Amino acid sequence: MTVFEELKARGLLAQLTDEEEIKELINNGKATFYIGFDPTADSLHVGHFMALCLMKRLQMAGNKPIALIGGGTGMIGDPSGRSDMRTMMTPEIIQHNCDCFKEQMSKFIDFSEGKALMVNNADWLMDLNYIEVLREVGAHFSVNRMLTAECYKQRMEKGLSFLEFNYMIMQSYDFYVLFQKYGCNMQFGGDDQWSNMLGGTELIRRKLGKDAYAMTITLLLNSEGKKMGKTQKGAVWLDPKKTTPFEFFQYWRNVADADVLKCIRMLTFLPLEQIDEMDHWEGSELNKAKEILAFELTKLVHGEDEANRALESAKALFSSGNAADMPAVKLSEENFVDGTIDILTMLVASGLVASRSEGRRAVEQGGVTVDGEKVTDIKAAYGKDRLTGEGIVLRRGKKNFKKIQV
Repeated sequence: MTVFEELKARGLLAQLTDEEEIKELINNGKATFYIGFDPTADSLHVGHFMALCLMKRLQMAGNKPIALIGGGTGMIGDPSGRSDMRTMMTPEIIQHNCDCFKEQMSKFIDFSEGKALMVNNADWLMDLNYIEVLREVGAHFSVNRMLTAECYKQRMEKGLSFLEFNYMIMQSYDFYVLFQKYGCNMQFGGDDQWSNMLGGTELIRRKLGKDAYAMTITLLLNSEGKKMGKTQKGAVWLDPKKTTPFEFFQYWRNVADADVLKCIRMLTFLPLEQIDEMDHWEGSELNKAKEILAFELTKLVHGEDEANRALESAKALFSSGNAADMPAVKLSEENFVDGTIDILTMLVASGLVASRSEGRRAVEQGGVTVDGEKVTDIKAAYGKDRLTGEGIVLRRGKKNFKKIQV
């Protein structure tokens, strides 16, 4: 199976231009391609996984990735998938976020001499003057055509700022610069970026002639990949200080049954033959598949030692109700009354419920356990001695748990 065929078999490719040329470049290790990352936070999250894994796959096949950090476009903000305008960031915050991205990306991509590049579009966008942009770039874009782009449609009712309207032009100019400066002949992006990417291809061909070599590919289900990065309580980050390796492991361990094999196929580097054998798995076998997914992705991000620790802790949690690396909550003196703490106060303090009334419902519905024992009394209380040392494991439902310690 060729590299291109494997990308298709894993469900990673959707729309593309010039398929035969793209196939030729990728299969022969001749693609110099870029994927853009806007530095809107100081850590990448699991919604970036698909792009990072794709870059790693193509680099392993001899192609050259360019990680484009949007230090310049980040000053504007991508309107795609948003109903309101992004918060403006200072140059200092953007630079800090860029530095954090490079450290995390290095776990996926080999940035040693000649193998990959990381560039910041602030290096060329910040030096542009307004008249130059209008004459050299803006002249090649039709406003009527831009307004039909999916990334702008959902903003039209609430109002699209002129600032954000320029994002497509800036992103298109990125591809033009990367093509000229680094020989970048291919760009990848999410399905919500298709119009912006076509703008880049069109700009190159208009300014440099129809024979200019530039192509676009979008990632299938990338919008779904972005959703993967969000949970009810916020993003699942790649930075272990924001999301511990155990929490990261548990996130993937708890994916829906319908998604687990899709995630294994798209995000892991397991052989397709091995994954195909899992297609008929059902019931408890799907739990094994989730464990495989969680282990492989935790190993990829945090290393094999942390993946093994997370796996052992997860097994300990479900077998004996205890685990070494699960998220912990330290209680303070003010949480106790006469040396004890009741179950509702503990649930609120742990963050497993938002209020005592929510905690009461959880207990009454049989969804709360302490060290594997179901709690049925809303007045149940625990002394400090029970919470010292290793503490207890407080769980709400099947997936939400915390270690509670004094």
